[in-house]
Amino acid sequence: MIANSEVVASAGEVVPLVVVGAGVAGAILARVFLVIVTEYERAIFFRLGRVSQKPRGPGIVRRIPGVDRVVKVNLRVEVVDIPPQNVITADNVTVQVDAVVYFQVVDPVQAVIGVDNFRFASQRIAMTSLRSIVGRFQLDELLAHRDQVNQELRSTIAVSTAGWGVDVRQVEIRDITLPPELLRAMARQAEAERERRAKVIAATGELEASQELSEAASKLNESPGAMQLRALQTLAEVATERNSTLVFPIPIELLAAAKKFAGGD
Repeated sequence: MIANSEVVASAGEVVPLVVVGAGVAGAILARVFLVIVTEYERAIFFRLGRVSQKPRGPGIVRRIPGVDRVVKVNLRVEVVDIPPQNVITADNVTVQVDAVVYFQVVDPVQAVIGVDNFRFASQRIAMTSLRSIVGRFQLDELLAHRDQVNQELRSTIAVSTAGWGVDVRQVEIRDITLPPELLRAMARQAEAERERRAKVIAATGELEASQELSEAASKLNESPGAMQLRALQTLAEVATERNSTLVFPIPIELLAAAKKFAGGD
């Protein structure tokens, strides 16, 4: 009786071990024979060295160990930073420019077999294109028309990456660093420009004021009564102020008589 109890106990201990072993073996086999592809990825299969022309996924994909080699490709938009590049502009000014490139894989098969490393290759072609495109612009154009430079950069990089199954979505120049001596020269230029504008505005005001005064003098000269009224108005304005100014009004008629006498009439 005791021996039977020992056999039952031993069998009860063996069953969980068998279940655990089967579970571990099943997990290993699943990892060997199955590949999980996420929603933003596609799996490229190489069977005996030949690529499958149709990407697989997302979901669970079966493979044959030792026969199939699987390469996963990310289909999301990726960002590549272009390190600062020393560029000489068209007007022989040395500037430092850095940018960022947004690209996306549109043909996973071509991205795997068309180039060794499409991320590294895209970054290198972007660096070369940045130096080439920026060198065609003068400094003022580079600062004022950055959108045009970005568009030309995107078009140039996209032509090179199209054969790799990579589409360039956007290129943005982030920063343009100028030499310190050029910054000082631009500051002096801006200050001189502001002074020039201030002098032009003041001279324009003087010219307009002189024209208005000339027209007013002509109007007053045509009407002696208006001149007398203006003289009385001036006396009234002076009288309202407490000062030591003495004003001796001269009748307008006396001035007119003096004018006639001087003219010999």
